[in-house]
Amino acid sequence: MKKKNILWLYLFLFASMTDMAFILEQKNELRFFSKPLIILGLALYFYQITKPISSTLLAKSILGGLIFSLIGDILLLWDNLFMYGIGAFLIAHVCYIIGFKVAQKAPESILNVNFVKTFFINLPIYFVAAFVFYMINPNLGVLKIPVIVYIIAIVSMLTTARERYNKCNKASFWQVFIGASLFFISDGLIALDKFYQAIPDADLMIMGTYAIAQLMIVMGIRSHIIQPTMN
Repeated sequence: MKKKNILWLYLFLFASMTDMAFILEQKNELRFFSKPLIILGLALYFYQITKPISSTLLAKSILGGLIFSLIGDILLLWDNLFMYGIGAFLIAHVCYIIGFKVAQKAPESILNVNFVKTFFINLPIYFVAAFVFYMINPNLGVLKIPVIVYIIAIVSMLTTARERYNKCNKASFWQVFIGASLFFISDGLIALDKFYQAIPDADLMIMGTYAIAQLMIVMGIRSHIIQPTMN
């Protein structure tokens, strides 16, 4: 890892800790400076380490996911732009789904997929998503359809990460899967805090899980690039 590249990770770490400090101090107006730098640092790091493969679908899709996450982070700083922020993250999840599909062995033919087995393996994820939707549904109003679409996207992102098991090296799988799971948890906390009831220290937990999630996804894809074959 080149020293000039790791500097962007230091920016990510500094911005993450600064942003959470602003949350603790309830200085939300200062988060307009700290929050965008979190993903900016990661995006610049990923861009630098993937320059040799910048023309590949893998590099473009993951970088696209980071860029749309950055846009979403900025838009969510304003409450009246919530739907636009969610839209940006929806596109980010689609980018990650594409990236996770590319970062594995060639997927088996749809004719060979055991849909019953796959359903039961993913059942815990479906259950948690359904439970969160059940809790927030009464307060969604006109946002019900957009939220359902978003839930489908985040669930698809997480299940796609899980499907990489035994289709990539172990380090890459676990890093991406943990990252996707934390992203899922972070979004669940946002939904419950906004549409069900206020959660104590919600912003701190949301940003903590979100920052680690994005870092783990980037590191997982990096592990795949370095050693694409299975261990």
